[in-house]
Amino acid sequence: MEAGIGTLTRMSENHVDYVFVIVEPTEKSIEVGRRALSLIDEHKTGQPLIVANKVPNDEQADMIRKALSAKEFFVIPADRAIEDADRKGRAPIDVAPESSGVKAYEAIANHVLP
Repeated sequence: MEAGIGTLTRMSENHVDYVFVIVEPTEKSIEVGRRALSLIDEHKTGQPLIVANKVPNDEQADMIRKALSAKEFFVIPADRAIEDADRKGRAPIDVAPESSGVKAYEAIANHVLP
């Protein structure tokens, strides 16, 4: 889905299994995340899964976790390998499969896939 909450306003009840709410460690992003969680709850769209993205440290991850108080919470650390792969137009898993960011993505995939 595109960034923002517009799609959530149009989704019907139980339309998907999970709704990924991607939040970066900024006040604006956290506020959009709060609104997204409210809409997910209101529309009973799917199970929300918070992904704190580009997080530089544990303090920032804790800030997001506390602000959104979600049951399902994952952190994608700020990772130079992911940035480098993006600049090269390549998938991070192909460029740096052992990087902390790729490992975090794998943890999310393992959680949601049967």
